[in-house]
Amino acid sequence: MHFLLSNDDGYQSPGLSALAEMLAELGRVTVVAPDRDRSGASNSLTLDSPLHVKQDSRGFNYVNGTPTDCVHLAITGLLDEEPDMVISGINTGANLGDDVLYSGTVAAAMEGRFLGCPAIAFSLAGERQADYKPAAQVARKIIEYIMQKPLADVLLNVNIPDVDYEQIKDFAVTRLGNRHKSEPVLEASDPRGRKVYWVGPVGTEQDAGEGTDFHAVRSGKVSITPLQIDLTRHQSLQTLSDWTEGLK
Repeated sequence: MHFLLSNDDGYQSPGLSALAEMLAELGRVTVVAPDRDRSGASNSLTLDSPLHVKQDSRGFNYVNGTPTDCVHLAITGLLDEEPDMVISGINTGANLGDDVLYSGTVAAAMEGRFLGCPAIAFSLAGERQADYKPAAQVARKIIEYIMQKPLADVLLNVNIPDVDYEQIKDFAVTRLGNRHKSEPVLEASDPRGRKVYWVGPVGTEQDAGEGTDFHAVRSGKVSITPLQIDLTRHQSLQTLSDWTEGLK
């Protein structure tokens, strides 16, 4: 197996290192990750400036671009052959519910799937984030199982509780929950007295009941959510067709 590994926390992230070390036991690993923290970059591509690829002493490739840039560059130009699987993470912090709309971690996996590769995003959901080894063990268990029993059109968002491996209670297939709207922006002043704004905190949980990714993680379970690239709201097609009759 040849794994393409990326993330949105940057090539020096401890979660990336833990995942790379684990994947190296299962196959060949190519790391192509951003040169700095690009959390919240979503699916953005860099179109107004060139991308530069550098390599550190570990052989990790790092790019002055977004997570999507990294995976796109790797698959469409940097690698001699396409990887067997694209893995993103392990992210520092959860990617639950609405978070996937903004997450660079999920976007890196989504770009891999968009370009034809099975893809998984892994995130460590919790406040400690001191030890990524348990999360890497969970990731290994899932990846090995996929290698044994392949899934068609794989794009998975996996959130792992930040607990010891022995405390993981189960694996739960979940849907995305959602949050209340984000908190207001925070107004401040720079050293010259000019007004500046910081994006406010994410909203609190709204739809977070049983069956959601929020509920699974809160219950000590690994949340596995299948995602899709097609954003079409299929159940609204007929309603919209009827509505547009009045425009004709």
